[in-house]
Amino acid sequence: MATTTRRIGPADHGRPISLDDFVDAEFEGGCLYELARGVIVVTEVPGIHHGRIVGRLAETFVIYNRANPGVINYRAGGGECRLRLPGMQSDRHPDQAIYLLPPPPGQSPWTHWCPDLVVEVVSEGGEHRDYLEKREEYLRVGVTEYWLLDPGERRLLVLKRAGDVWEETIVPAGTSYQCHLLPGLEVRPDELCGPPEQT
Repeated sequence: MATTTRRIGPADHGRPISLDDFVDAEFEGGCLYELARGVIVVTEVPGIHHGRIVGRLAETFVIYNRANPGVINYRAGGGECRLRLPGMQSDRHPDQAIYLLPPPPGQSPWTHWCPDLVVEVVSEGGEHRDYLEKREEYLRVGVTEYWLLDPGERRLLVLKRAGDVWEETIVPAGTSYQCHLLPGLEVRPDELCGPPEQT
């Protein structure tokens, strides 16, 4: 018996669905789709200010990788990786993910390959998702370090795994953070955020 692939679009926001059905679905263009605890979350494509910040983050990691070959195995943006959490029925696409180890063998590594470092740029209206939901999910899936770059607050919140909890470090504008996972990498929140968004 042939199976029908489900098509998901903006009208499906808030609709319950299993992780398996979500992974196998086709998605209408123009929006971003994640699965949060078994519920479809549809968001608008982030604005240009957000995109420029993500671009600066990506560039930071690309430059680091060129200067330090062999440290980063894979760097990915939201459309280039996914974190599947079968136990939590979630499927996430972080703004940046850094993998230090190679992927496990097989066709689709996303259920078994966990990034060491995940970065989310906090969007207005997405604070609960980034600060609470993803904080719990990334800890549970095995992420070693989770950065929340908040342009509104102009700061970086660094969460480092300490067993089964996060240790928090707030990095305000005007200061810098040295990443122990990527020796020699120093980041400054104000440089990553760039000039305040023009209204």
